[in-house]
Amino acid sequence: MVGEIVIHCEWLLTMADGQEPIHDAYVKITDGKIKAVGSWQDTVLEPACELVDAQNRLVMPGLINTHTHAAMVLFRSLADDLSLLPWLKEKIWPLEAKLTPEDIYNGTRLAINEMLLSGTTTFADMYFFMDEVARAVEESGIRGVLARGLIGEDAEAEKKLEEAVEMSKKWKGQADGRITAMLGPHAPYTSSPEFLRQVVTIARHHQLPLHIHVAETRDELEEISKNYGKRPVAYLVDLGFFSRPVLLAHGVWLDEGEISFLSKQKVAVAHNPSSNLKLASGIAPVAKMLNAGLTVSLGTDGAASNNRLDMFTEMRTAALLHKVVNEDPTIIPAGTALKMATINGARALGIDDQTGSLEPGKAADLIMLDLNQSHLTPCFNPESLVVYSARGSDVSDVMVNGEWVVKEGKPLKWEEEEVISLAANSAKALLEK
Repeated sequence: MVGEIVIHCEWLLTMADGQEPIHDAYVKITDGKIKAVGSWQDTVLEPACELVDAQNRLVMPGLINTHTHAAMVLFRSLADDLSLLPWLKEKIWPLEAKLTPEDIYNGTRLAINEMLLSGTTTFADMYFFMDEVARAVEESGIRGVLARGLIGEDAEAEKKLEEAVEMSKKWKGQADGRITAMLGPHAPYTSSPEFLRQVVTIARHHQLPLHIHVAETRDELEEISKNYGKRPVAYLVDLGFFSRPVLLAHGVWLDEGEISFLSKQKVAVAHNPSSNLKLASGIAPVAKMLNAGLTVSLGTDGAASNNRLDMFTEMRTAALLHKVVNEDPTIIPAGTALKMATINGARALGIDDQTGSLEPGKAADLIMLDLNQSHLTPCFNPESLVVYSARGSDVSDVMVNGEWVVKEGKPLKWEEEEVISLAANSAKALLEK
């Protein structure tokens, strides 16, 4: 029996505070957790250890996607080049009404497969039929932070909220601790004030964080201001929303006063640069958020509005986008973008004691990048290389909770061809209903 796993790599990015990249490094793993990291010359090998030769690899924490709707991968390339509200009302919502639990399961598996192969080891999902999402998470080996999406303006609102609570009870801590739960009211404009108050009350009772879209579009600001006489953040303050930890998705139209207020609350932001650009929602004031001390993470949003689930794309886009909008090339340097995709993501999800960096005691959630490629040569600065040069397809191996789930670019938990085929069939059938 293998006592421990030792990975010998060319470069190691731990993403621990103050830790510089380590050249010719090692990672020791025991019982699914990081035991030690450091320079190879300092390691001591146990007789029974499994030695992994990764001397042409870069090892780093798995990426954390803090905002997506995984099963929407079924709508990829179906409804493009539209703004948010027409996209939702005319294309997405009518199709979502046709989705079955089997569709959600098939779509989520496809999304997870894409995420794992491109180096994502944790994702935060907001959707429905969440038992099927959780089942896909359990089977795949990925880590999932799951929220049943709640639209609180219809007759089914109470039932959906009950489903959300039951899902959190049933799945929280399952899959060897890889599943955690949130409550997910969709947005201020899709829920009544009474319903949002109810969600907050239940979140307090069950000690659950909240995941919500806020200030995504100018239209949202205008609608909330028209209906309630104030901007979305102030509206949510009146409802007691920030009495719980909040993952705020998008935040494109937050002003400086709101940013200052939110920085003093238990709030983290999921920045979705590609989706915001594609839907022309706007450019979030990320530099101001970071300067104010807000935890800013990265998300892909769903593949219907991105159209990919590659967190390397989000890192690069975020780093480049904010340089040009601020006319400052020092804004969002590579190291900051990396933090947004790793340790900041873990902090945003409240699991930074478990993952997000490679430090002793944390779960062994890590990825390897194959450096032996033209576009990754030479490597003078590994952080810059990862953010500006690397892509998801460079990921060769993925480990979650100390277990290999991808080896040499192949998923180990299921047959990839079957996953793709079943999802494609679900997508095709939707259009025939």
